[in-house]
Amino acid sequence: MALPDHFFFYLALAFIITHEMDAVRCNEHRIFPLTSMLTDRVGYVVFTAVHIPLFVWLFWVLSQPAKATGLMLSLDTFFLVHIGLHLLLYRHPRNEFTSLFSWMVIIGAGLFGLLDLIRIV
Repeated sequence: MALPDHFFFYLALAFIITHEMDAVRCNEHRIFPLTSMLTDRVGYVVFTAVHIPLFVWLFWVLSQPAKATGLMLSLDTFFLVHIGLHLLLYRHPRNEFTSLFSWMVIIGAGLFGLLDLIRIV
């Protein structure tokens, strides 16, 4: 799907990918139920490595126009829900997403996902 036609979606996607980079810095693996039981070293490796097939799948589906629109709608919705998840976990004792930058990329993904949803609907 062409960037000009889906500018807000790709902006949201850039924000969420940046958030995932920040999630490694913030040790997000300590919050998830399965990876929180692992040592920091193993949790970091598992959390980071899972993103490789996830991103391959994501880019593969986005490269197929017949499938991309449904994924875009789903991800736009997820970007909004994702803000809510971070708000729910705000007081989690192992939450390290406390910086302005962390919240800018979390909210940026949701905001541009919302703008893409508005544009589509």
